[in-house]
Amino acid sequence: MSNAAAPTITWVGGLDGCCELIEQTLLPNRLEILEVEDQETMWDAIKRLAVRGAPAIGVAAAFGVVLGVRRSAATDEDAFQADVAATCDYLATSRPTAVNLFWALDRMRTHAVTLRGQGIVAMKQGLLDEAIAVMEQDRAICHKLGEIGSLLVQDGDGLMTHCNAGGLATAEYGTALAVMFEAHAQGKSITVFANETRPLLQGARLTTWELQRAGIDVTLICDNMAAQVMREGKVQRVFVGADRIARNGDAANKIGTYAIAVLAKEHRIPFYVVAPCSTIDLETPSGDEIPIEERPPEEVTEGFGSRTAPEGVKVYSPAFDVTPARFIAGVVTERGLITPVTEDEVVRVVTS
Repeated sequence: MSNAAAPTITWVGGLDGCCELIEQTLLPNRLEILEVEDQETMWDAIKRLAVRGAPAIGVAAAFGVVLGVRRSAATDEDAFQADVAATCDYLATSRPTAVNLFWALDRMRTHAVTLRGQGIVAMKQGLLDEAIAVMEQDRAICHKLGEIGSLLVQDGDGLMTHCNAGGLATAEYGTALAVMFEAHAQGKSITVFANETRPLLQGARLTTWELQRAGIDVTLICDNMAAQVMREGKVQRVFVGADRIARNGDAANKIGTYAIAVLAKEHRIPFYVVAPCSTIDLETPSGDEIPIEERPPEEVTEGFGSRTAPEGVKVYSPAFDVTPARFIAGVVTERGLITPVTEDEVVRVVTS
């Protein structure tokens, strides 16, 4: 089941086909499909958030590799492998924080090596097959996340989420929103408070759009209203996604998530992160080592084309923040719930 009007990301046709993406910068006012036929367009789509959300970025990157090498003029396998490496290196420069991007590129590099000896045409087709497998695996994992996470939701719960971790952030169904979709499908009565998520309003534009389409009771609030809504007793649980989870359980997500976690702790509300194991980076010891992308100042001073700050004002615009593991009640993965959120438990679940 997809909660978007079209697949967030898919491949159409054979090796000479294209990758189709929902152009998310236009939502909710317009639903348009972007046809991506080359690696440069895919890099641009990832960079400017036409496709966004860690799992979806990973799928897009895998298809980007196919787009980059399918017209390779290499006549021997060594030269073709060099083209694969160059394409991966190029796509890796699009955004720095979401580890799924690098996970997918590494998977495509590794698969290219296993295809050696089959000839270049077969290698190109093999890479397309692998990218499709990445997409299908993500779809299956998201449904599993929903099944596991929904066990944490009780009938009548008020839930809160930040940014967009739905079908638009994945190949299908979502991570944090998958929990809500599944709980709703089970007949549980839930209310969702969606934070608008400044400065690009992914919560307002995307999360509310998805939840409304699914028939879920959703209320939009400004980010700075979260404390009051919690204080009024309207929230029983918080579910968010993640772009990278460190070995010790620290989790990077859209800017503002850290503040929500602190507020949840103060109000004794369980705060859960929902993410596939591919988002957990065992090579990153803690959140201190997670690179934080800084976005262009215009996204703050001229959001959606309307200037809201004086010319020349200084702007600091980190796209993500890191929630320390001590604020996280559990991490929902396709392999089960990580709780308590400690390095030992993270490693045990990911390597099991």
